[in-house]
Formats: sequence, structure tokens, C-alpha cells
Amino acid sequence: MHILLAVSAFNSLTQRVHAELRDHGHSVAVELALPGGSLPDAVRRHRPDLVLAPMLKTVVPREVWSAHTCLIVHPGPLGDRGPSSLDWAVTRGATRWGVTVLQAGADMDAGDVWATVDCPVPPLGKSDLYRGEIADAALTAVLLAVDRFASGNHTPQPQPPGAGRTLPYLRQEFRRIDWRIDPTESVVRALRAADSRPGVLDDLLGGQWYLHGGHPEDRLRGRPGELLATRAGAICRATRDGAVWIPELRARREPGRPAPVKLPAALALGDLLPPLPEIPAPQQPDPRVRTWSDIGYEERDGAGFLSFSFPGGAMSTGQCRRLLAAYREACSRPTSVLVLGGGRDFFSNGIHLGVIEAAADPGAESWANINAMDDLVEAVLTTTDKLVVAALGGNAAAGGAMLALAADEVWCRAGAVINPHYRLMGLYGSEYWTYTLPRRTGTGVAERLTAEALPLSAEAAQRLGLSDRTVACAPGAFADETARLAALLARSPGTRSRIASKKARRDRDEAERPLAAYREAELTRMRVTFFDPQAPYHALRRAFVRKEPPDGTPPHLARTAAGRHRAPLPFRRPGVTGPAQQDRARATGGC
Repeated sequence: MHILLAVSAFNSLTQRVHAELRDHGHSVAVELALPGGSLPDAVRRHRPDLVLAPMLKTVVPREVWSAHTCLIVHPGPLGDRGPSSLDWAVTRGATRWGVTVLQAGADMDAGDVWATVDCPVPPLGKSDLYRGEIADAALTAVLLAVDRFASGNHTPQPQPPGAGRTLPYLRQEFRRIDWRIDPTESVVRALRAADSRPGVLDDLLGGQWYLHGGHPEDRLRGRPGELLATRAGAICRATRDGAVWIPELRARREPGRPAPVKLPAALALGDLLPPLPEIPAPQQPDPRVRTWSDIGYEERDGAGFLSFSFPGGAMSTGQCRRLLAAYREACSRPTSVLVLGGGRDFFSNGIHLGVIEAAADPGAESWANINAMDDLVEAVLTTTDKLVVAALGGNAAAGGAMLALAADEVWCRAGAVINPHYRLMGLYGSEYWTYTLPRRTGTGVAERLTAEALPLSAEAAQRLGLSDRTVACAPGAFADETARLAALLARSPGTRSRIASKKARRDRDEAERPLAAYREAELTRMRVTFFDPQAPYHALRRAFVRKEPPDGTPPHLARTAAGRHRAPLPFRRPGVTGPAQQDRARATGGC
């Protein structure tokens, strides 16, 4: 079928739906529902067989849902309604939740049900859940609903009478933390329910800040509300019965000023931050003690595991340098296999655009950041005494995707989305991508991927050669499954010979064209962009980090993206489908 995604933003769930629908043979286009735009006009222009809304914050116009079947993906179980569904679930400590695909109608979230799928809710941040368990349930429900629609013989079911329960928008007054009396568990739940957006508005050091992210701390103590320590850019704040680590802050917007940028907490506070001890993460973590660290290392069954988790997947200059130091230390260990990543959320999205935007000289900070990323990637590429595995439990994009490609093997969880391109940020790219990407996919495919700038599912990435293994498991099981596979690799009789062959190949490649030549060619183009104040990169970066809405749907999304095959389906459309769609389907012999 030809499916139009009507969305408020091309977010992580929309990207995954876009990629997996194409995997299933559908052609897909996207239309952003923006203020001042006309969704009915866009639908008429696209002439879709089905309209699907994976993430839509506005009401579908009657003109659309009365003429087309329009399916809404609601991140809540059957009967749940309201704009803050997942926020309330995390706030209230729900242990199970779900996703429901509804037909759009006159009343919001009240339409007939095409599919509903439930899922567990582990004690994690909202955005992590959204990209993990919720996204898995959503894809199952979407694919089921699309198949039912395509079959032509499924009748969606009305919601049970009295099943609807509409919860209000979760405003800041409901999120407010009272540091004097709230225990750690309540504080963490409030922070997790708002971790990406909107954050929890709070008074801190004489100003108002949105707090983003929260992790419990068992050992540090202080007066409730007091700042106790810093660690890797995060701040630790005392609660009534413990403390929490807060990785990021965002200043409250002042009237007439640009939207503030979300930043590492210590950087955001700057000179306001009083002298505090920098407390490193424990060398040997005790599983019985709760604390927080963004980088960790352990060894199991002959394999080393260097894990890292940076908010939003962005890696600043400092984070790259710390990860490089940890990587070099891990390389000194007597293991034959080193796993890089392995967490359940983002692998990496490359350079930290927020830190760059907030810098006194964004061009200079961009240059420092890309060189720090290149140093890290170079270290991976030149590791010749062990096999390096990049384990992607979550999404990877731009330089983060190229970091993964520097490894000998790439393992992706089945729900990961890969964006192996830089073009949408106005960048040529670095991280040795001109060496690693064609090496895996061939020059033609590499050029197409970077030009199309469309997301890929884990399955598509493996099919194209970007990854070597797709791991079908729940988000929370990825680390253990990666450890099991790494142990098998470490024990494999062929691993030693692979390591020897790897060194020989690196020597041959270096003789043919040194890595330094790839880096110099890439950085020559990047430097011109970074230090040209008129380059589109600067405006694109600013719009991205400050959440400025685009003027319209980007052309590469509005164009139809074809699936890997077009399986003809028998023509049948419910009575709500208009004559134009029926004519189009008959003319093409099907959907």
C-alpha cells in the first residue's frame, strides 16, 4: 500500500514505523502537521491508501478522517485517553502499560480499535521506555492494524462502553518536587516522567531550571535540596532520605529570548555552581548500591564490556575524551573480545549539538568535538589485538552510526533505528565514514544512503551490510544476550585467526591509503563548514537544539520512499475511502 504518515515530528517512533513499513513492502511518505499548514491538502496531494499517525499532537481534521481511514497510535492501553498518557504511567509507578491503534473520529482517542498490545513498564525514564518497550508494542500494533486494513475483511471494534478514562495534561504543578519531604523514590519518578520533555521546573541557586533525568544515589547524604557533588557533568542533590543524580538542566525561557538549550547540569549552571567535590564512579560497582555513571567496564567469560550512556546519544568533546580514555584502558586488558555499547537506549548520535550551540565560539567547539570523535573512532579502527563488537541496543545516527561501523562486528537489537548520514545537518561528515561505510556496503549503496537520508531498521541495516547480527529480544534483555554472544565469540576457536587476519587487512588498507588521508580529506570539508558563519549547518543546528518548528515538511520526507518490494494486494476499501483513492487503486491493479 501507499501509506502517509501524518505526524507532529519525525521522532524516533515515527522513524521506526517509516523504516519497518518499508521493510514490509509498503511505500511511505511523511507530512508534518504544522501550524499554518493544511493536512487535508497534503492528503489530497499524496492520495494515500491509508493515513497513519504514529505521533500526532493535533486533532485530525474531519475533512481527512471522513474521507480516509486514519489510524492513530496512542501510547496507552485500551480505554486510556489524554495527552500525557506515558507521563502519568511513570508518575504513578505503573508496571504494565500498552499501545492502542484507534481510528480517528470526532472525539479524540475514542475511535474504533484496530489493534491493542500491552507491554511491561520497567522503572526507567519516559523517553527510554518510549523508544524501548512502548515502541516495540507500537510496532506490533501498527503492523497488525495495517495487515488487518489491507486484508479488507477486518471490522474494527468499538471501545467498550464506559472504558474511556481521560487524564489531563500533566502540568508542572503536578510534577513539582518538594525537596523537604519527598523521598528519593518519588523524586526519581517525577524526574523520569519528564526526563526528555518537558523536564521538572524547579528553583535552584536563585534561578528556575528544568531538571532532566534522575538516578538514585544511596551513599551520599545532605540537607534536603542541597547540592552535594558533581560527576561527569551531572549534579547530585540531596533528598529527604538519600540523593539523586541529575544529568541535565535547561534554563527557563525568558520573554523575548531564544529558547534555552538543554545542557549537562554543571555546564548549564556555570559560575552559579558552588565548589563541590567531583566524585568519580566506583571502580568496582556494587550491584546492591544504587548510583549513576555514564561509562562502565566489566569482564565476563573472557570478554570485556565497555558500556556508555549519554543523554540523547549526544557526545560532547569531554565525553568523547573520557570514553576514549576508558577504551584505551579496556584495550589493555587480557581479553580477545571487547564489546562497545550494549545498553538498551541510544548507542550514539555523534557530536553534541547542544554543547556546541551554547559555546562562546560554536565553530571552534564543533571543530574540537569532531576531532575528539575522530580520535575515538581511530582508536577503534586501529585495535588489532582483539575483536571489537559495537552492540546497538538503541538508535544510532550520523557520527554515532559511523562509530559503530569502526568495529569488527555490529550487533543491533531488532528495534534499533540507524541513520547513517549527515546531510540533514548540513554536514559532509567525518569519523572516517568515507573508509568504513563503502567498505561495508559498497560505494553505490553508501552514496544512496547518505543522499536519501532516511532511517533504516535493524533488519534493513543487516541486509545492506551495515550490521552483522540482528538480536531479537526485549530492550531489557539486550545486555545479557550480548554478553552470551560475546562469550561464545571469545571461546570460538576461530577468533584468534580472525584477529590475525584483521591485523593483516589493516596493514594492507593502510598501505593502500592511510587512515590519516581519509581523516584529512573529511576534516578539510568540515572545517570550512564549521568556520563559515553563513553555512546552513549553524542555522540547522540552532533550530534543532532550540526545537524550532520547520517551515514545512522536508522534501526528502514528503517524497514517497518505496519498500524493498511491492507485493500486490487485492483492492478493497471501506466506504470511507474517497473516489480518488479507488480510481488510483484500480489503475495500479491493487493497493
